[in-house]
Amino acid sequence: MNGDFDPAELKVIAFDVFGTVVDWYSGIAAEAERIVPGVDGSAFALAWRAGYQPAMKSVMERLAAGEGGFTLLDELHMGILEGVLRAFGIDELDAARKRELNKAWHRLPAWPDAVEGLARLKRKYIICTLSNGNIGLLTEMAKNAGLPWDCVLSAEVFKAYKPDPRTYLGVAAVFDVAPSQVMLAAAHHDDLAAARTCGLRTGYIERPMEFGPERPKDVSPRADNTLHARDIGALADLLGC
Repeated sequence: MNGDFDPAELKVIAFDVFGTVVDWYSGIAAEAERIVPGVDGSAFALAWRAGYQPAMKSVMERLAAGEGGFTLLDELHMGILEGVLRAFGIDELDAARKRELNKAWHRLPAWPDAVEGLARLKRKYIICTLSNGNIGLLTEMAKNAGLPWDCVLSAEVFKAYKPDPRTYLGVAAVFDVAPSQVMLAAAHHDDLAAARTCGLRTGYIERPMEFGPERPKDVSPRADNTLHARDIGALADLLGC
């Protein structure tokens, strides 16, 4: 814990969702194998997720150029899915099954520590999402996984995607608090770094298996983060919840 950090001053903890709170890898792999018999679910999940950053970059560049409007993550996921299906040589999925598969992102399982850890934090702090996922996606996900959010905030609310400062500062504005009274909790250092530049506190959550057991992540602590926790329950421990 950083020496200048007083947990009593914190008011809001905003959570990144994909990979931090829910396990997209195992969820997508299982759904892919259920809906597309014979497919390698692990490879399919990794390929689908790998398309996210390039697709998001393209959308952000288009918005910056004043071309078109805001795109929901559901739409972005569908576009990526079409490319993944082609890459895997899958052409037998009809529109209904594509939609069902795309909705797999709404049905992702929470990490085992997530629900209890969030419930503990909620007793002391406002807890919300801060995700590039759209509101409908995040709300259905919370319903399916039992995630006890006080509020669902999304890039859709701010019409800007992380790491745009409008997203991080938007959380502080929604709750009428100073940025330093908001903590972003995430399993991704780039997300946390962008939040810090906006004055937010940052809590790193270790998710070594985010990309599956064959691709473990380096979850070493970084001094710039306010807190470093093994999981969400450990974050609650650090914050006295």
